[in-house]
Amino acid sequence: MELPDPALAADVIDGLAQVEDGLREAARAEHELLAEASGHLIGAGGKRFRATLVLLAAQFGDPQDKRIVPSAVAIELTHLATLYHDDVMDEAAVRRGLPSANSRWDNTVAILTGDFLFARASQILADLGPDAIRIQAETFTRLVSGQVAETVGPRPGEDRLSHYLGVVKDKTASLIATSGRFGAMFSGAPEGVAAHITPACEALGIAYQLCDDILDVASESAQSGKTPGTDLREGVPTLPMLHALRSAGPDDARLVELLNRGELTDPALHAEALGLLRAHPAMEMARADTRRWAEKARDEILALPDVPARAAFEALCEFVVERTG
Repeated sequence: MELPDPALAADVIDGLAQVEDGLREAARAEHELLAEASGHLIGAGGKRFRATLVLLAAQFGDPQDKRIVPSAVAIELTHLATLYHDDVMDEAAVRRGLPSANSRWDNTVAILTGDFLFARASQILADLGPDAIRIQAETFTRLVSGQVAETVGPRPGEDRLSHYLGVVKDKTASLIATSGRFGAMFSGAPEGVAAHITPACEALGIAYQLCDDILDVASESAQSGKTPGTDLREGVPTLPMLHALRSAGPDDARLVELLNRGELTDPALHAEALGLLRAHPAMEMARADTRRWAEKARDEILALPDVPARAAFEALCEFVVERTG
């Protein structure tokens, strides 16, 4: 998505270039294997969405504060570290178009690389003060709690859809919320900015994840960054699937049967389930959920000072809704 203000866009592009330099510096290690494995995903690129939010939130204060780029680097390092660990847990073979670290080396190297990047993020934040460390620890607690909740699954009697949204809030949106909080905090933004930008970014993070869920089902191309129907094939429950199961009627018996099978590795069964799910009202229910979270983010954003960054955050909310169709 293009930012609406050219001067703002130039500032963010310059900041992201500095973030890339910081990431490469953070990946340096005395041991050659650790250095190579740490730089593996950094070199693969990525949206740098979280770093971008740090830089945008900093526009409400002094965006040139020397703490901004290091805090964005620490956020991205934390995110990258979770990807190394996620790929081990998921036994993933590919990440960002490259062999995952666990498939290129092994699980031990991937886990230790993730640990190393977490440590590097903590080193950077230690130089930014005790509040930075405390916030990072709170965020990481939520992130891990969300991952554990996803791994264990819903408790007996717990609503699957409510459980899923709780996982998204903790596992995905917590770090996105901290991205906005760090930008406001380290830029010296006016009092109250962090109080609005933090929940705005959390709601935006939830909306982005739900948007990806919808695109995984609805897109004909790799618009979502994955082959369409990947979650369905792997038996990973996402928002449209959970809505379909919750709202299923007598005519949905076949779809329910397919969704309850778990993995759908048979191409014919996968195609059948994908077609039924695309035509189900659950897709519009999922889009309505995404719009609600995007609107919740927008309500918080409208309480911020009227500077170009506010328009950029509003545009992000609109972009999420437009992506879902």
